[in-house]
Formats: sequence, C-alpha cells, structure tokens
Amino acid sequence: MADPLIDIEVAYAAVDDQALIALQVPVGTCVAQAIELSGIAERFPEVDFSQCPVGIFSSLLASPAEHVLRAGERIELYRPLLADPKEVRRLRAAKAAQARKVR
Repeated sequence: MADPLIDIEVAYAAVDDQALIALQVPVGTCVAQAIELSGIAERFPEVDFSQCPVGIFSSLLASPAEHVLRAGERIELYRPLLADPKEVRRLRAAKAAQARKVR
C-alpha cells in the first residue's frame, strides 16, 4: 500500500520572479526533502537553497532537516536583503535633514 500524501507549498520570491509550487509529499517528509522534491533549484539555478533561511508561514526554522511537514504548510525560502533597512532609514533621515537646512 502506498504512503498517504499531504498537500504543501514551496514559495520563493526573487527580485524579478516568484514561484509558489504546490505539491504532494508522503507523510513524514521533512522540509529539506520537500524543497528538493519541489524542483525549485532547477527554476532558480543561481540560488544556493541549502544556504537560504527557511520558514513555515513566516516562522523561521532552526533546522529544516528536522521539521516534519503537516498538511497545508507553506515552506518559505528567504533571500538575503539587498540593503539593511536600518541603514536605509538612517540615510533617508540624513537626506531629509539636509534638505531642511537648504531651505
């Protein structure tokens, strides 16, 4: 008898492209296995998904190899930020202060 399957999703958003892959995996599949089964690495060959932070519905996982998936879960693969948000805010505030001085 075949193992029962559960429905899950794998999501990744690049700067100019995004993917939401729905698939069925056997009960007992861990996050790392599901990422491999999704084929996302073939769609984004420039990304090393083994180094990306991974979460389930925005909750970061410490160990994707240990989290066993439940039906309906969405695996999210996070890309690194291009700029530090704190630094961007600091630069914007400095620019606004400079603009006030010029007036």
